[in-house]
Amino acid sequence: MKTLAVSTVAGLAVMGATLLTQPQITSAQEVTQLRWATSATGSAGHRAKVNLMAVLNREMDNFNINVMPTPGAIATIRGYAMGEFDGYYGADIAFNELANDTGRFEGFRDRMEREPVQSFWAYTMEVGLAVRASDLENYSGWGDLAGSPVFTGPAPWDVRAQLERAMNTLEVGHEYRELDLGLAGSSLDDGTIDAFIAYTASESSVAPWVAEAELSVDMAILNPNESEVQALRDAGMEVVSLDPGVFQSDVHVDEVMLVPFFYGFHLGPDVSEEDMYNMLVTIEENAEELARADSVFAQIRDDMPEMQRRGVEASINDVRVHPGLARYMRERDVWNSDWDDRIAD
Repeated sequence: MKTLAVSTVAGLAVMGATLLTQPQITSAQEVTQLRWATSATGSAGHRAKVNLMAVLNREMDNFNINVMPTPGAIATIRGYAMGEFDGYYGADIAFNELANDTGRFEGFRDRMEREPVQSFWAYTMEVGLAVRASDLENYSGWGDLAGSPVFTGPAPWDVRAQLERAMNTLEVGHEYRELDLGLAGSSLDDGTIDAFIAYTASESSVAPWVAEAELSVDMAILNPNESEVQALRDAGMEVVSLDPGVFQSDVHVDEVMLVPFFYGFHLGPDVSEEDMYNMLVTIEENAEELARADSVFAQIRDDMPEMQRRGVEASINDVRVHPGLARYMRERDVWNSDWDDRIAD
């Protein structure tokens, strides 16, 4: 009995140390404990991850997923790269900055312990620009905002990074103004700024603070012109056309042209190809339920393989693909053989 007690204590100590560096596997129950980080409680990312976790924990007996709130998506990628989490909430724009050691990740690569990979793309967010409706006829495209004061979003946010990336691609050298979200509409109305970021989630709903801003100002969506749309696409970015009815008020255009980026809940190669593949199949089989619980999952309900293709295509040069995701995509005929050398080991 003494020998058994000593062995048990030693085993628990080893398990405790292991939990700090990799998913914990409890052999007696064959259950893998996953610490899956997401954004702050109350955010869209946290809500989506809680709903996703509920389905996966119910349907997959070999996993027990714990949702780990953090200040934001960037913190989850940093935490994964430093060995603090097993899963993370990552966007293609963040992966681009990480790969190039720029923006919010400048100087971080030298401290990383492991590289993130992409494994599940959940939904898009789509960014654009709103201007005063009375000024709309004075603009021919985004380029006319050069030199103007623009609120492109809170400094740490992915939506701002994506809009800045698109504007930089078009060489729209604007003056960034930091604002409280609640002041965006009134600041546009009184001329403090000439434009602010307007964005949607899953091509179906407007960010709550943007909807509130619509109550403070008669705003119009400023679409990029035809040559700007082509320049964005040539740079590897999508441009999507949405019905203006997605906004709460009349935005004075017949279509809304926005630049999407992709959000996903990702796991690393410590989760096997088989387990990741099975997880994706489970998500696909329960996509209708997920979409009922949270409308951001409508895109995977409508066409999950296509969402994976779009997400991978947007980030393939910046982050490798989990082999389980590659297998899933091959079986659904949305894998590009040009990506074969981008599959993670």
